[in-house]
Amino acid sequence: MAGGGPARERPVPPPFVPPSLAALVEGAQCHQDLVGEAGADVYRIARPDGSLAYLKYGTGSVARDIADEMARLRWLDGQVAVPKVRQFLLDGDAAWLVTAALPGRTAFQCLEAEPETAPALVDALAGFLRDLHALPVAACPFNADHALRLMQAEQRLRDGLIDAEDFGDAHSGWSPERLWAKLGAMLPLSTERVVTHGDFSLDNILIEDGRVVGCIDVGRAGIADPYQDLAILWDCLGAFDDALGARLFAAYGADTPDMARLDFHLTLDECF
Repeated sequence: MAGGGPARERPVPPPFVPPSLAALVEGAQCHQDLVGEAGADVYRIARPDGSLAYLKYGTGSVARDIADEMARLRWLDGQVAVPKVRQFLLDGDAAWLVTAALPGRTAFQCLEAEPETAPALVDALAGFLRDLHALPVAACPFNADHALRLMQAEQRLRDGLIDAEDFGDAHSGWSPERLWAKLGAMLPLSTERVVTHGDFSLDNILIEDGRVVGCIDVGRAGIADPYQDLAILWDCLGAFDDALGARLFAAYGADTPDMARLDFHLTLDECF
């Protein structure tokens, strides 16, 4: 792997699947993803015929998240580049989602391996995000606004699911209760309404020949403030070079970022 960083996947035996999915893993080489934080088990499946697919599995609330992603993938298909849904199975409290593989490497992998391409890559990311945010809001059946996410975050706080050990540098040493109080103090929030990805991180964007060829992990997609996406991408780019964040907003068409909205969405994302 380029860059010498921590492994992003590991080889594993074929995972357990129901009989209707057995042909998917028979004779296949399987690798488990080590990057995602959504609770699902994700596998890259290399089949004997040379084809690639991805399998996502989860139970309980994770199964519901997988079902949500399946619905969003089907709605987005044909509007932006997302993986094709090949199979979906919901059995009791478990869900399996099989998608076709998209070409390319993640934007993270590209920046790690070829940092000199960063300015052009940021321009491509901003262009893709503009196109996504230009989809007709009236046609989108999914709500993902900050009011909904605040309700979800409050439930996670009550259930003790907010991991303070995973907070970023800005909130290092904070308790979940202190973080929640900060969010409350930032309301009401002035927002816009666009179709968002919901988790527009460098690991969820695929690049080939300098172009964005697709996005993955769209389970949070829906109508929300554009800063939901801009904040996450801005934060990811800052891990490489602070100047890339400024370039992102300029390429997106927002020369003067709204820092209050940026801070709010980054703080809210700490809850998930």
